[in-house]
Amino acid sequence: MVLKKNYKKTQLACYLGFVTQAICANYVPLLFITFHNAYDISFGMLALISSCFFVTQLIVDFLCAGIVEKLGYRVCIIAAEITSGLGLAGLAFLPDLLPVPFYGILGCVIIYAIGSGLTEVLASPIIEACPFENKDSMMSLLHSFYCWGWVGVVLCSTIFFTVFGIEHWRIMALIWSIIPFYNIYNFATCPIEPLVEDGKSMTMLELFKTKVFWVFIVLMVCAGSSEIAMGQWASAFAESALHVSKTVGDLAGPCGFAVCMGISRLLYGKFGEKVDLTIFMVASGVMCLVCYLVAGLSGAPLAGLIGCALCGFSVGIMWPGSISISSQILPTGGTAMFALLALAGDLGGAVGPAIIGNVSQKAANNLQVGVLAGIGFPIVLVISVLYVRKKYR
Repeated sequence: MVLKKNYKKTQLACYLGFVTQAICANYVPLLFITFHNAYDISFGMLALISSCFFVTQLIVDFLCAGIVEKLGYRVCIIAAEITSGLGLAGLAFLPDLLPVPFYGILGCVIIYAIGSGLTEVLASPIIEACPFENKDSMMSLLHSFYCWGWVGVVLCSTIFFTVFGIEHWRIMALIWSIIPFYNIYNFATCPIEPLVEDGKSMTMLELFKTKVFWVFIVLMVCAGSSEIAMGQWASAFAESALHVSKTVGDLAGPCGFAVCMGISRLLYGKFGEKVDLTIFMVASGVMCLVCYLVAGLSGAPLAGLIGCALCGFSVGIMWPGSISISSQILPTGGTAMFALLALAGDLGGAVGPAIIGNVSQKAANNLQVGVLAGIGFPIVLVISVLYVRKKYR
């Protein structure tokens, strides 16, 4: 008798993988002002932390396709959980062991960025390869767990800091490392299927020769920049530009952003088969532009916080939607396509926060001016989606 494979366990492992990625991407940004005050790290150097995180992911994305072909999905995704856990746990020790704390923080960020990059490339095709119906909705639901993980990071960290004090942030880093260490077991025992039959997936060279693939690359760059630029700076933006307390800033800034983004992905995951994805993405791009303008131009803290939070709803479908459109039009793209799309998203994630941080520094540490510098990304995204819609409708 052949036992039925339990793909629910695969779902759980991938969901926790995205939660881990959310921890890696969003815990340290909550501490930007703390690092600025305690270690005298400038806003420009703080922007470098986010940029290094996404540049490391970018490098992993580029190398991932070849590595996965040789080692297989299971080995690589387990390695992702190990490095994620080690990097998070290392935050508790390495910054204070090195003569320059900034290098310790950066070292840990690079270590867990390796795991985060692998997770980003592998979790989506692992779910895509499972025999589920409504793949678009399932992809959006998977990516919503990044948002819920983000909300959990902000809420739990804020409660911990409120009760025990921000000076114990190292202990919180150790607590967060438990999740990826636990998820090693899930990925070691769950069923994982091949995405495309051996020998039938497109190579990187074939993808590069396909014109529409470059449109998908632009889509992912803009999606990554639109989402991550606001998300990475939401806490510091609320705290310094809008002059609210750290607790209010974290809850209303990144937490509000993540909740709205999660709701957007959850709604599409539930009702996606009834909605035209390209229309949804165009509307999201326009809404994102408006939110950036409100956050960057408003002199009222409440309006700025609302703009920041609603920006999360507007960017929610951009990343998973771009992946879904790419999978539909290029169904044999395989691991190489997922790796290059993740690379493009991370390129946007590296560029977006860096632009905001450096423009803010040149404007006398005015983060509102920096936020305004990010309005070009949703504009280009809307143009790209309209092109794809017209050509492949």
